[in-house]
Amino acid sequence: MNTAIGIIATGSYLPATVVDNTTVGEAAGVSAEWIERKTGIRRRHRAAPHEATSDLAAHAARHALEQAGLAPDEIAYVVVATSTPDHPQPATAAIVTDLIGARRAAAFDVNSVCSGFMFALTAADRMLRSDAADAAAGGQSPGQGPYALVIGADVYSRILDPADRKTAILFGDGAGAVVLGPVPAGAGGITTSLATRGDQHRLISVPAGGSRRPASQDTLAEGAHWFTMDGRGVRGFVHENLPGAIHTLLDKAGVPARAVRHFVPHQANGVMLAEVWPALGLDTARMHLALAHHGNTGAASVPITLDLAHRRGLFAEGDVTVLSAFGGGMSVGSALLRWAPTRHARPARVRDETLVPATAARVPALAGVR
Repeated sequence: MNTAIGIIATGSYLPATVVDNTTVGEAAGVSAEWIERKTGIRRRHRAAPHEATSDLAAHAARHALEQAGLAPDEIAYVVVATSTPDHPQPATAAIVTDLIGARRAAAFDVNSVCSGFMFALTAADRMLRSDAADAAAGGQSPGQGPYALVIGADVYSRILDPADRKTAILFGDGAGAVVLGPVPAGAGGITTSLATRGDQHRLISVPAGGSRRPASQDTLAEGAHWFTMDGRGVRGFVHENLPGAIHTLLDKAGVPARAVRHFVPHQANGVMLAEVWPALGLDTARMHLALAHHGNTGAASVPITLDLAHRRGLFAEGDVTVLSAFGGGMSVGSALLRWAPTRHARPARVRDETLVPATAARVPALAGVR
């Protein structure tokens, strides 16, 4: 049985504190103008001292559940993508279930760094489809509704060296969530493509704090608990791997590039995305960028941007939408789906509507978040 599963609701949360380029630039030794010119980022949000990753994730989850009209007890799975968990253990997802009251849900974390949301989305989609197939075959029902919460959440401000201009200027804190569930025939139908290039895992890392280099006075003095990144190497990885990942996804889904209406990428660096855009072949798609207002929020960046676009009514029922992210590991994850009839979706487009090519330069930044 091939059950159609899709995104039925979205939600996001950005902390109240906003930090502009001037403030970040002073500590990193660069100007506000330099930061915007190099990245397209103008400001980012920072978690309050009392806020951890689970708190941000819970806020985003509640917004998504409210939009879906679901109670927390109807959720079968809570999957949190993060590389900045509350603790080494337990899983941040377990804490989220307690915060939102999803006491019947199975919960676990996924860490594929900034690609984590795409890996988590794939896992949740496959589990829901497996449950539906088991139920259709006369197996036991899981007891909850056929729904999953997939959340991307990161608090990178806690692991950044303020003086490192390669990293400190890029990242902000935030969380985004989607609810997955049954959708009408012809909608949803999530196709994903995941890849990991472990031979390049050293491009992005937090060297200490794990089993290889446990925390000690020496690692603290060395600054080995800060997030580190080879910016030039990461840029090369994206240019080498992202176009191929998109082409592989389209081939797997059997969808021509000209059919894609929306492209929601990981909000890593606006200049880098503009550079790689022509190689993706998505000339009839609109690339959604919101990084000017919240920076790179790690695993949260795709679901936050997706929520902003959805709440602005930018998706129509049936629109072919591609989500894609890249991150440490090094990993790339992409997904293709047909937009379902969600609360903020517009009516289906006329079939013969003229497609207007989009360019990176014409893509407007999105503002505002609930």
